[in-house]
Amino acid sequence: MSSAVKTIALLSHFSPTRPEIGLSELCRLAGRDKASTHRYLQALEETGFVEQNPLTKSYRLGPVVLQLAQARELTVPRKAGADAVISRLADATGETTHVSVLSGSTVYPLASCESYKHSTRVIIDVPTFPLHATASGICALAFGPADLMTTAVADMPAFTVDTPTTSDALEREVQMARETGFGRSERGYEDDVCSLSTPIFDQTGHFAGAVSVASVATRFTAEQERDIQRHLIGASREISHNWGGKVPASVESVWSKSIAEQSSRESTS
Repeated sequence: MSSAVKTIALLSHFSPTRPEIGLSELCRLAGRDKASTHRYLQALEETGFVEQNPLTKSYRLGPVVLQLAQARELTVPRKAGADAVISRLADATGETTHVSVLSGSTVYPLASCESYKHSTRVIIDVPTFPLHATASGICALAFGPADLMTTAVADMPAFTVDTPTTSDALEREVQMARETGFGRSERGYEDDVCSLSTPIFDQTGHFAGAVSVASVATRFTAEQERDIQRHLIGASREISHNWGGKVPASVESVWSKSIAEQSSRESTS
């Protein structure tokens, strides 16, 4: 890993719930020594990517990040094209909804919306979505670039007892997503969360991200899963359209098959 990559990677540890980070804590989070971490921070500070709080001496994101974020939204307004959709999705499902984007080999959170139907709900507060352990990650592996699988199997920590930790187990999850059109994580990242995702496509025609519903596991019944899947299909189509893309016929086909099989099971039960 180059020095430039190591420097920029420090920015990923900042979040709305961790807006300021001291040097020692950042060393721990990044798994690096104090001397090199301080050197990288100095480079980021000189270029405006971070700044130091004069009172606490902790570091926070700098003004350059805001400028880049605004430029990104102006040129690729993805968040604006997803916010209203996931708000309606949260209302329809009664669960937390979110959209992620694929950048390189990493899946990042873009926007989330909590439903207030239940007092207990999932809160999305992660810097990235692990490829092997989350519905968003499984979705990226199933519909994104083929070389993502190599990245995923190179780092497969066990977050829960249900996390896929072997290449065979992960391949089964990915194949199921390809066959059904839905990425799925049942207690794979957090013990009390079950999630479903559908892919989003942009103007390039390629996978750009995923729209997901994260449910408290105790509420995740077969009936709720079917309802979430139907709403996710509509959300995927709408966000893809807003991002200048269209869901491929191959994905529409597996969705149709999944829904038809569900309807058949319901009529015979």
